[in-house]
Amino acid sequence: MRDNVDWRLDQWRTERPDLDPGPMGVVARIQRANRLLERELRENFARFDLQLWEFDVLGTIRRCGPPFRLTAGQLVEATMVTSGAITNRIDRLVARGLVSREVDPANRRSVLISLTERGRELIDRVVVDHIDLEAKLLGDLGGGDQEQLAALLRRLLFSLGDHPEA
Repeated sequence: MRDNVDWRLDQWRTERPDLDPGPMGVVARIQRANRLLERELRENFARFDLQLWEFDVLGTIRRCGPPFRLTAGQLVEATMVTSGAITNRIDRLVARGLVSREVDPANRRSVLISLTERGRELIDRVVVDHIDLEAKLLGDLGGGDQEQLAALLRRLLFSLGDHPEA
């Protein structure tokens, strides 16, 4: 079984036999898988009138547990975007009635972002379809293969500096 990346690697081996393009194969496959997976995820989220980033922000707040509230700074850390980007995203989610924004009474310099009831109902409904879709997308990989792939990707992420929050 050969994929698109094999074709590219063969070309490199022909044109530059002095190089080992093996690492390119790993990175290219991760990149291609990411693009293909994101396309499927975007289509699924569109059914709920959501974008990928909206799911990310709403899901981040939802999985933190009651009272479903985080500071803007915590959202920046969790979503890996700039403070300017998170402000823009929060503004858009507030306009849609999915989150609310309030000044933190314990720290007036901090802003608290909370899921509205509408936002919580939406994310609770979407996450069910999201998990079902991801299971379907990974369906050709058995449970053991999925666990092995997850472990390898975890090691890769860790080596790239992606460490869990303390």
